[in-house]
Amino acid sequence: MAERTRQKILDAAAVEFGAKGYSGARTAGIAARAGVNQQLIAYYFGGKQGLLDELRRRWSTRQETLVPPEVAFAESLQAYLDMTLDHLDLARLVVWQALGDDPGQGAEEARSEQKRRIEDGVRRIRDRQRAGELTDSVSAEFIVLLMHMAAFAPVAMPRMVRSVLGVAPGSADYRRLCREQLTTLLSRGGGTEAVR
Repeated sequence: MAERTRQKILDAAAVEFGAKGYSGARTAGIAARAGVNQQLIAYYFGGKQGLLDELRRRWSTRQETLVPPEVAFAESLQAYLDMTLDHLDLARLVVWQALGDDPGQGAEEARSEQKRRIEDGVRRIRDRQRAGELTDSVSAEFIVLLMHMAAFAPVAMPRMVRSVLGVAPGSADYRRLCREQLTTLLSRGGGTEAVR
């Protein structure tokens, strides 16, 4: 019962933080969404900051276990797109934090963890470039940025995605299109044939 209540609170916090950012979210709103007494937030998580820290920890754990290093680039990109777009509330929270809505407590640790993950992603892309899977005419850092942009565009700019690509943001069509186009552009052949 306690674990189910904790999960209801975390789910409600993800929705509230995603909609309003950390600064705009209120524990009363989170409690109301979860259908629990507001005091349970303090009891289980120590307050709003504890909720944010737990959501960050879970997002980080998902990223760490997302893709084994030996899978192909297209599979890796697909997994990242799925993780981001299947958890829109958490993805919105990431966007809020990228815009600066990131409280002092735990923020520095979260930034350090993100930096470490990005550096690991760059290292993996370089390994793929050395192995001939990806072109080396595009920097590994820019490839990592492209992957993030593709994953978060439906979250941050859904109307733009629909207008430019003519597909629903975050849909299976969007994911397929991103996977195919980026794989073609970044393959050793350098995107000599456009994927349709």
